Amino acid sequence: MNPERLHEKEKLTHLRVYWHDIRSGQNPSSIMIQPPVKKYSSTYFGSITMIDNALTSDVPINSTVVGRAQGFYAGAAQRQLGFLMAMTFAFKTGEYNGSTITILGRNTVLSEVREMPVVGGSGIFRFARGYVEARTKSFDLKLGDANVEYNCFVLHY
Repeated sequence: MNPERLHEKEKLTHLRVYWHDIRSGQNPSSIMIQPPVKKYSSTYFGSITMIDNALTSDVPINSTVVGRAQGFYAGAAQRQLGFLMAMTFAFKTGEYNGSTITILGRNTVLSEVREMPVVGGSGIFRFARGYVEARTKSFDLKLGDANVEYNCFVLHY
């Protein structure tokens, strides 16, 4: 984006993507690199998990991949299941191809709806700000795999 465009009116873009956190199988997209502190294993406090998760256009994992969620989440709460999420949604298709948004915030995963801030972006989303709402669509207790709907509300020029 040309800096002269900063005087232009901001646009609000709404994106809906599905985040596939796959811990199982031969090619997981989510790998715990630091286990939780033993005393807090039920809340995952102290754990760190690196991710390179598919973002799809619909719930099924075989839906069109529109990008990747890359970053980490860390167990940040001692008394409840709560993570610090630090991730970039890197879009790979359509008008947002090559653009990113960065999300940084608290995710209490057992809450029905979680809200986290969009703190920046690149490409079309340069100077981005906004928020995302996360809603778990499915979670496999045995495998640890999860599918989460992300509604992203992004202000940008």
